[in-house]
Amino acid sequence: MMVHSIYIFGLIDNFLVLALYRRIIVLIQPIGFVDSSILERLALDLTSKFNFFKTYISDITLPLLDRAYNKRRMQYNSSLLLHYLSNISGAENYDRILGVVDVDIYADELNFVFGEAILNGRFALISLFRLRPEFYGYGVDLELLFERALKEAVHELGHTLGLTHCPDRRCVMHFSNSILDTDYKSYEFCSNCRFKILDVVLKPKV
Repeated sequence: MMVHSIYIFGLIDNFLVLALYRRIIVLIQPIGFVDSSILERLALDLTSKFNFFKTYISDITLPLLDRAYNKRRMQYNSSLLLHYLSNISGAENYDRILGVVDVDIYADELNFVFGEAILNGRFALISLFRLRPEFYGYGVDLELLFERALKEAVHELGHTLGLTHCPDRRCVMHFSNSILDTDYKSYEFCSNCRFKILDVVLKPKV
């Protein structure tokens, strides 16, 4: 009965009580040069807006992986970068590792991706490159960049928690085919995705 009460109350209060039950420890791992102010804001937003995330920033910057770069496409392969993340020292001390790059990335059969993650795994990756308004010919807008980065980070971390793409266009788990999709959706989970994620978050650590 106690778990059931926590389950319902957590839904109503946007997961507030989950902070008392379990925190998912996330390490933000920069790969290549990434502006530290963006990483700091992302860590702050993840922790303050989602009570079940506790976020840290790695004090080590990993070099970009040369073999992940496709010279013809002038992009980095996101799957290779994701595998690269899985081999970092100390990864076992965190529940999730979120890699952040500021280069253009792609996945097989896709022209580009904003990020990639291992479903039900521990590793996720996002790129800031196409989240910047400047990429689309607009002026610098850091608040918009922060907002987009949060959405993509939550989306990819959601995949690591077992969530697949959601048909609700306002849900953070909706697939972004373009930056317009990212801008339209919220940074929050829809009610259906919340139900699914609670089963994971409510499980005590073993």
